[in-house]
Amino acid sequence: MQIYVDGNAVRSGNGQKEYPFQTISEAAKIARPGDEVLVAPGVYREYVDPANAGCEDARIVYRSVEPGKAVITGAEIVDNWEHLEGDVWTARVSNGLFGDYNPYTTLVSGDWFIASYTAHTGEVYLNGKSMYEVTSLDKVKKPEIYKKSWDQAFTVYTWYVEQDEEKNETVFYVNFQGKNPNEETVEINVRENCFYPSKEGIGYITLSSFVVKQAATQWAPPTAYQEGMVGPHWSKGWIIEDCEISDSKCSGISLGKYRQPNNDNKWLKWKFKDGTQTERDCICQAQREGWTKENIGSHIIRRCNIHDCGQTGIVGHLGGVFSIIEDNHIHHINNKQNLAGAEIGGIKMHAAIDVIIRRNHFHHCTRGLWLDWQAQGTRVTQNLFHDNTLPNEENANPEGMDGIGEDIFIEISHGPTLVDNNVLLSDRAMKLATQGVAVVHNLIAGSFTAVGRGVNNGSDKLPSPRYTPYHVPHRTEINGFMTVLHGDCRFYNNIFIQKPVRAGMEEIRKLTGDNEWDDGNLTAGTVPYSGYPTLEEYVARFEGYCGMGSGKSPDLYYEKLPVWLGGNVYFNGAKPAEQEQDAVVDTEHEITIGVKEENGKWKLETNVYDYLPQNACAVISTETLGMAFEPEQKYENPDGTPIVFRYDYFGNRQGIHPLPGPFASKEAAEEALS
Repeated sequence: MQIYVDGNAVRSGNGQKEYPFQTISEAAKIARPGDEVLVAPGVYREYVDPANAGCEDARIVYRSVEPGKAVITGAEIVDNWEHLEGDVWTARVSNGLFGDYNPYTTLVSGDWFIASYTAHTGEVYLNGKSMYEVTSLDKVKKPEIYKKSWDQAFTVYTWYVEQDEEKNETVFYVNFQGKNPNEETVEINVRENCFYPSKEGIGYITLSSFVVKQAATQWAPPTAYQEGMVGPHWSKGWIIEDCEISDSKCSGISLGKYRQPNNDNKWLKWKFKDGTQTERDCICQAQREGWTKENIGSHIIRRCNIHDCGQTGIVGHLGGVFSIIEDNHIHHINNKQNLAGAEIGGIKMHAAIDVIIRRNHFHHCTRGLWLDWQAQGTRVTQNLFHDNTLPNEENANPEGMDGIGEDIFIEISHGPTLVDNNVLLSDRAMKLATQGVAVVHNLIAGSFTAVGRGVNNGSDKLPSPRYTPYHVPHRTEINGFMTVLHGDCRFYNNIFIQKPVRAGMEEIRKLTGDNEWDDGNLTAGTVPYSGYPTLEEYVARFEGYCGMGSGKSPDLYYEKLPVWLGGNVYFNGAKPAEQEQDAVVDTEHEITIGVKEENGKWKLETNVYDYLPQNACAVISTETLGMAFEPEQKYENPDGTPIVFRYDYFGNRQGIHPLPGPFASKEAAEEALS
């Protein structure tokens, strides 16, 4: 059945084409498996709470009739502004507007959130752009440039909020920098979510071609109920496609964890168990409470434009398993820098088991992609990454907890995690506080950082190793827990290019580098893995060892694991690991590297394909890569079939002697990347 919605209808009907509903929420109450909700162009200021699930063979589809013309927003217009003084205006809003959730009395908080300043979950928007909250009326009257922001010029558009308890009103004070707010569009957040089931288990829903924006979402760490502006809320089989997702206070799309009342921000609230332990607890609890391949995950997010969210574009813990995230444009995440903590990125996923992340474009995010814990069977392929970093030294955190931004951060996982056929152009390409990673056929113009670090829990004097789980291959069931020993990584057929260190990066490195969490390395290449054993050296350590009384130390079981290297090419001073035997190090040619946007298309600008060696690389396959040590799982497809790396960034077939890097030919490298 087709159900029609038109916000411009004179009055709400029964959902028939001739008598459409006025709101999507009305349709969401009655839609059943197999139904299609067709939404006419318009702005829908409502929270859509789908009441019913679809079925695997009979989805419920919500579709904007004209792509991008139906807008679901969590904001309301405020048009009763009164001039206070200078550029400052004030408005009062009855708290009845907010119902049981007032974003202007609710502070952003949660585990791993750095609460160094006040931040409410609400925002104030001027013509669709979020302004900057400050902590006093005086700072509205006399705004100062906030140097940490990526857009410093706009930071003088400030707002402050307070409560009039006697009148039960929220009072706003806003500096509009000379604009008359009654002649502009000024909005405030009212709703916590936009399209998000309040109940668990509402699966097999498609959301297609909508604009969704401006929700007052809460911080979403892995040890809490992870909400988003949009999301499946602990169910299976959603498709979110061709949507524009923007301006969520914290997270745009959540593929995250359900609420565990006994373990919801427990570290923050109870304090006596460390966050890492409460995370282990919540994983085991979820296992007992139905976290299985049959019940959870297998979502698809495709062809979406995801931008200008405060914490993450996509967040998830446990709930995103077996999903596909493809062909999305993910950019300008955490650019206001008014939120800080250890859960920020274009995508931040824990337990991305068998998740495929392909053909996405990540840029101008504090961090592009962060895979934290249990990146087992995860494949990151055919993506473009660039300009994922902190913009200036004011953003650097001397404690190093946030690092200084990179394209990909893989943290404290046992793998197998596969990174192949990507273009990584940020100053820091990959942060690798982990093991069990295969890096194959990439073009890498940034450094590897945190190699051999970042796996303890930060205790000052006592041991604090972080034990993380690994799973039955291609399942959620836990197979064991172990610390990260480092190594167990493979690097084949990559191009490494040393870029000039941009202005400010050296200062950022000095502020954040060389501690337990980060080493601040800015040298491209595999050189941080110098000193790691080859497989032959590792195996030789165990010769004659037969357990207790053999005369050999059981420390053998806690030493660094082997590293495999082959077919890599290094330019501009990029450095190979000392044990790499067949590295091609070009010291003769000067390589240029960058990307340029032309008419909405991004193209690679480089001369590296003029100087690549021919016939220097072998074809790499699942068989070549072997298995990740701890889970004893091969680098293979989610269905267990092997991979042969014969196809490049665009899907072009490589020859029997493939070129290093992600392109099968110079001509392919000249095509538009995104």
